[in-house]
Amino acid sequence: MFSGLKDETVGRLPGKVAGQQFVLQECENCNIYIFDHSATITIDDCTNCRIFLGPIKGSVFFRDCKDCKCIVACQQFRTRDCRKLEVFLCCATQPIIESSTGMKFGCFQYYYPELALQFKDAGLSIFNNTWSNIHDFTPVSGENNWSLLPEDVAVHDFVPLPTSEELKGVRISTDATRSIIPITRGQRRKSSDESCLAVLFAGDYTTANARKLIDEMTGKGFVLVQTKEVSVKAEDAQRVFQQRVSEFIPLLEKGPVVALEFNGDGAVEGCRSIVNEVFSGTKIFVSEDKTSASRDVDNFYNFADMQMGM
Repeated sequence: MFSGLKDETVGRLPGKVAGQQFVLQECENCNIYIFDHSATITIDDCTNCRIFLGPIKGSVFFRDCKDCKCIVACQQFRTRDCRKLEVFLCCATQPIIESSTGMKFGCFQYYYPELALQFKDAGLSIFNNTWSNIHDFTPVSGENNWSLLPEDVAVHDFVPLPTSEELKGVRISTDATRSIIPITRGQRRKSSDESCLAVLFAGDYTTANARKLIDEMTGKGFVLVQTKEVSVKAEDAQRVFQQRVSEFIPLLEKGPVVALEFNGDGAVEGCRSIVNEVFSGTKIFVSEDKTSASRDVDNFYNFADMQMGM
């Protein structure tokens, strides 16, 4: 627990929280870093703090906080009676704000060597991130209590890297290309009316292949809109894979699939050619053409949202 601190830099190194719950309360003008996974975290009555919270297996709950800048990864995100929080978020379920105003959200963007394993230990998939799909429990008509941060903001301008001797040893990068969580556009307006769905099947290299495909596509100027990791049963496969269902059913039994939506003029052709060139030995579903692609995207994500109880 960190309680009643003022003008301090404090934290926990990897391995020091080890899946326990943690509490932050009544801190003012502090830099707080939890470089480990935890069970749940509550943050009460904190003002003007910069906070990093590593993967949280359950919920994170901010109450009565104001003017804080945060980087958070969790299963559930809630705020109540907060104002002016800026949050770079990875959240597996729909984030909820209540009686809160001036909230701003961006996509989680962070790396240190232990972080990938901490996500696993917390039971969180790096591909399930609904950071921009905010539910406002107490909307006020004519006002907007939340908005999305600009795409080009730098995370370290919000939550600076730690300067204390103890915490400096954590090898952090805030470079977008190194982020453990793929950076997605989320609910921001798409720049093109052409999207493409790519689905990777379970195997030893699924995560590495998904990252490689994202790097190749974004390197060519396409935008990653959303990602999802979800199990697809044989009886649901028809909805997602339509007439090509028979070739994919055996692959679905190996485990969850990872689906990526890319956007941009020429996305389908671009994705198909990368998959043929770079992943020739790997079976990957890619939309056939622009028309079927928008249907593929809708079918898959509607199915995934139902599966995940969104």
